[in-house]
Amino acid sequence: MIRVQREDFDVGREIETLTRGKTTIGGIVTFVGTVRDAGGADAIRSMTLEHYPGMTEEELTAIDAEANKRWKLEASLIVHRHGKLLPGERIVLVVTAAAHRAAAFAANAFLVDWLKTKAPFWKQEETPQGARWVEAQDSDDQAAKRWAKG
Repeated sequence: MIRVQREDFDVGREIETLTRGKTTIGGIVTFVGTVRDAGGADAIRSMTLEHYPGMTEEELTAIDAEANKRWKLEASLIVHRHGKLLPGERIVLVVTAAAHRAAAFAANAFLVDWLKTKAPFWKQEETPQGARWVEAQDSDDQAAKRWAKG
């Protein structure tokens, strides 16, 4: 399941809703990404996330389906926010649930790496020096390479 929204989310409520009644689940892995107050040496006042409605949901649905194809998951969830966010606010929630922890951990790492490198979101940081677009990090690309099919 995926959602792209402006509103914040309640992590506990999301996990409860996703897993309610699923007694085959033995492990739940959760990742929550938040806005930092610094980018390198610069202070971050806010971050604005932009996306293309429709296209973004389609891409997130496809990668969620890929995770469910690669690992036997009982449930999965991606909630990604957009709009202007302040330091400390939540950006993204990724939850994977499986009968065994290994599948839940691997699928969660896969989804988070993909979100950092391939998801169609654009981030702009507001600093005391002005606004700047966030560039892709080589370390994120390197992390995502481990999931390439070969």
